[in-house]
Amino acid sequence: MNGANLAGKFAGQIPAVGIIGFGKMGQIRAHSIAQDGRARVVKIYDIVAPDGGAFQVAGSAEEIIADPKIDIIYICATNDVNKRLTILSLRAGKHVFCEKPPAFNAGEVREVMAEAEQAGTVLMYGFNHRHHGGVQKMKQVIDAGTYGPILWMRGRYGKSVDPDFLKTWRADAARAGRGILLDQGIHMLDLFLYFDGGPFDDVHALVSHRYWKLAGIEDNVFAIMRNRKTGVEVSFHSTMTQWRHLFSLEVFMERGYLVLNGLKTPSGSYGEEVLTIAKNRSTAPAATWEDEEHLHYRVDRSWQNEAEHFLDAVINGAKLACGTAAQALRVMQLIDRIYEQGDATPKPQEIAENPP
Repeated sequence: MNGANLAGKFAGQIPAVGIIGFGKMGQIRAHSIAQDGRARVVKIYDIVAPDGGAFQVAGSAEEIIADPKIDIIYICATNDVNKRLTILSLRAGKHVFCEKPPAFNAGEVREVMAEAEQAGTVLMYGFNHRHHGGVQKMKQVIDAGTYGPILWMRGRYGKSVDPDFLKTWRADAARAGRGILLDQGIHMLDLFLYFDGGPFDDVHALVSHRYWKLAGIEDNVFAIMRNRKTGVEVSFHSTMTQWRHLFSLEVFMERGYLVLNGLKTPSGSYGEEVLTIAKNRSTAPAATWEDEEHLHYRVDRSWQNEAEHFLDAVINGAKLACGTAAQALRVMQLIDRIYEQGDATPKPQEIAENPP
């Protein structure tokens, strides 16, 4: 939904926001809303009673949803409640911003989309990486066609976790849904679809549980994919046994390339966000280092950009370009395919017991 039918509803008024889940992400969202200035957070809820500060603390998520004074709901909770709380919020007539993943599978996303169609309010999902400066520049260059169509893409996204991870909800499949792919790799898949449009018809995947050995929580996912219409091939790796945090996204086109290494984040653990762009090169063989341009993104404005995008839709009726339910459905369809392929792969112990 784009909220066009609600444009002008808040003329002269500041929309009130309720945030469900006030951990790290809820606090980041509250800060970005305050920076935008066109809405105000009035009530928060978290299962661990938060220090409300300037905000009223609700006794439950349902209290926030039922509050007639609240216009907008931000859902920053655990993965298992995203679908339920989004549907309840839509039924209550609220505009909804929900963190990824939208649900546990594509079928559940379709259920949410049906509710959103009935509600007629704005629904946006937090695919934050689309709003990073380096990613936005990549999209501009690709759409301009300066270097021709995309030939192939390669993405690696990984982090290191320690034994304390085992104490968190992300190590519980019932609450997390799955492992590193649904937690982090989903962002990289969304960027592949953002640049190429998809769908990726051919999917081959491996899903591994070899290190942490948590039931239903994978350590690594490897995938090779192809869009038959465009011919674009993709290589993808999502991991939580990357002992040095890594973000690397490469897009190679017929007459040049884009390589984004690092991602500007609050923790700084992924290093500096640097985009390398090949200058005008039409003759083989390969480029020299002097042919490259390097853009450094030292300030992370992705959270502010994302808040602005959402509030433009809610307040002004602007059409969402990023984080739509349709985009969320496409990425979850791809995730379903990857898990289906990867889970069908013989496990190492099965190979050892049944050698070819």
